[in-house]
Amino acid sequence: MKRSALLLGPLLALTLAAPVARADVAETVEDHILPGLARFTATTATLAAIDSCEPEALQVAWGAAFDAWVGVGHLRLGPVEEEGRVLAIAFWPDPKGMGQKQTNALLAKADPAVLEPALMAEQSVAVRGLFGLERLLWPTETATGDYPCALTHAIADDLARMAAEIDAEWRASFADHLLNPGPSSRYLTLTEARQALLTTLITGLEFNKDARLGRPLGSFDKPHPERAEAATSGRSTRNLELSLVALRSLARSLHQPIPRTEAAFDRVLANVAKVDLSQVDDPTMWLKADILRQDITAVREAVMAEIAPALGAGVGFNAADGD
Repeated sequence: MKRSALLLGPLLALTLAAPVARADVAETVEDHILPGLARFTATTATLAAIDSCEPEALQVAWGAAFDAWVGVGHLRLGPVEEEGRVLAIAFWPDPKGMGQKQTNALLAKADPAVLEPALMAEQSVAVRGLFGLERLLWPTETATGDYPCALTHAIADDLARMAAEIDAEWRASFADHLLNPGPSSRYLTLTEARQALLTTLITGLEFNKDARLGRPLGSFDKPHPERAEAATSGRSTRNLELSLVALRSLARSLHQPIPRTEAAFDRVLANVAKVDLSQVDDPTMWLKADILRQDITAVREAVMAEIAPALGAGVGFNAADGD
């Protein structure tokens, strides 16, 4: 499976741009979070607006939506946590293969009632979101009839709805909790708000190391490239790279200057370009990916040594803990 040759686009520009002059909670919200959510909302709306069943157009739009999600998927706080949205958007890892089994069951039943928005929103998270769409757009078995296309559009509509709701709720209320901590806010102090954002940065790095890298790496003697995120569509390494770019943007928005953290991100982003997660069953590639895992650990250590003390914050509980 070849790695996607598409340009990384706006997210890559974040890592090439000069660091922002100011940094703290307000800059993180205004420069990192809200633009990222707007991008995710726009790309999912574009995907949902496609009314054809032509696979290539749907695949391109799905890829753009996935790019945008990876740019904000580490923000597991506030509206994205509510109503199980984070899992409904991206149910992965799926070690028991529930998504494929439940998708097959939906296709076999072909119930038109499931396509209604209210019922689609009640379906298992394993069949919805980006990975539900991946299974339909890159099917392992040939499906017949009109139902697969109709189900694709229903899942795309559901995804766009969730993205728009998350974006709207951030702008209507949740951003204010971070920007104006106090007795009536979810965060009592500025330090608590900083800690919440620092936690998203650290857990985002750990997810990349333990899941996006750790699952396909397995062990040297028993790698599992098929377990990589979005392996069917061939974007496993792309997701890892885009996430690291987004996390660097978050780090830059939280505090400046961060020379040690910048150097660690420079190293990990240079090395991710040498890795193809679909090829980790090759010993040489496995070793390159394992070095990358160590590089991510070094980024985490730099953040904790440089950014955490500057913010006066530690790492707290995150929704990803225990997943």
